[in-house]
Amino acid sequence: MSEPKSQRIAVVGAGIVGLSCALHLQRLGARVTMIDRQQPGDVDAASYGNGGVLARCAVVPVATPGILLKAPSMLFSADGPLFLRWSYLPRLLPWLVPYLRSSSRKSVEHIARHLTPLLFDSVDEHRALAQGTDAGRWVRSCEYLYLYESRDAFGRDAFGWGLRREHGFEWDTLQGGAVREFDPALSPKYEFAVVLKDHGMIADPGNYVSDLAKGFAAAGGEVIRANIKQVDTGDDGVVLKTDGDDIEADKVVIAAGAWSHLLAARLGANVPLESERGYHLELVGANKQPSVPVMDAARKFVAAPMNGALRLAGVLEFGGLEAPASNGPPDLLLRGAKAMLPGLEYEAKRTWMGHRPAPVDSLPVIGPAPASRQVYFAYGHHHVGLTAGPKTGRIVAQHVMGLRQNVSLDAYRCDRFS
Repeated sequence: MSEPKSQRIAVVGAGIVGLSCALHLQRLGARVTMIDRQQPGDVDAASYGNGGVLARCAVVPVATPGILLKAPSMLFSADGPLFLRWSYLPRLLPWLVPYLRSSSRKSVEHIARHLTPLLFDSVDEHRALAQGTDAGRWVRSCEYLYLYESRDAFGRDAFGWGLRREHGFEWDTLQGGAVREFDPALSPKYEFAVVLKDHGMIADPGNYVSDLAKGFAAAGGEVIRANIKQVDTGDDGVVLKTDGDDIEADKVVIAAGAWSHLLAARLGANVPLESERGYHLELVGANKQPSVPVMDAARKFVAAPMNGALRLAGVLEFGGLEAPASNGPPDLLLRGAKAMLPGLEYEAKRTWMGHRPAPVDSLPVIGPAPASRQVYFAYGHHHVGLTAGPKTGRIVAQHVMGLRQNVSLDAYRCDRFS
């Protein structure tokens, strides 16, 4: 008797979420093809440019109670972390209004409850994902530091810290000179800090994704560089129409980040999603680096000691998928770094801009398409794509292969916006 034929699965998207889906499907016995318009780890991809922090504590979304009062100062202050291309505002409003509605206490509690299972064991999930590849060399266990200028400033974030404690996160606090004892490079203006244990970072996100893809290919996976034009479903499977040859599969996973909703809409999914344009600035040859990844809680940016450079990441801008990068966000990041690390000098700087896929409720879209049970979604991870990617890939692979799961997909369903 011949062995049953393994399923042919196509994964659209070669970022950390798509790669996680592809690797987990491959390890469950599927024949997997991964398609993207870019090579895995390319400099233009979001998985290349993130802050590198495995922020398992990031269960609190950007939009929290009181955001309407804070937004003007965030937008108009010289050191505010929010940027807007005003010409894009009319297109943004249909997304922005429900996004702001999701900042209610009840909504944020719901978001935190359902981000926790995707983030809580992130470091272990990344180590498991990297097994059998060269990517494990980039995974680090470390602490994660939140910096405040005073205890009172920390107290004003009590709602978010209370949510983290409710969901099992623990931390130590430092005050006054103890902050400098923890890391002498930090400015004395920071009088209070939170030290989160059991976190991690990826020391070079671009090379990490590239090494994962090489491991996937070495194990028999196929990587195709192409643009997906259309997804046709039928009784015999799925056909992906590309700008090259058609690709046939039994099932397809859409994991194309900020572009996913364009394909999903043709498959019956009405998911309100925007590009939240994220920036990073890398300082090569910096004479000062924090000892662990550091979040400036007021300026909303991360400083991370990367492989060969200091990476400053964060800041958000709304301006769509097509507009070129702006100068304001990198300038803000540089000012923040010089304030955080007095006497900072560097040999060269590199700037980057990419697109975070932001649903109106800050929860990813995970699960089957409404128009076809042969197509599955895995996108919309907002700020936590790197952290949540491996767990998302594990959940999606189990679902696609018909295995029992421990995580309910109800909160991540694409039809929750109907």
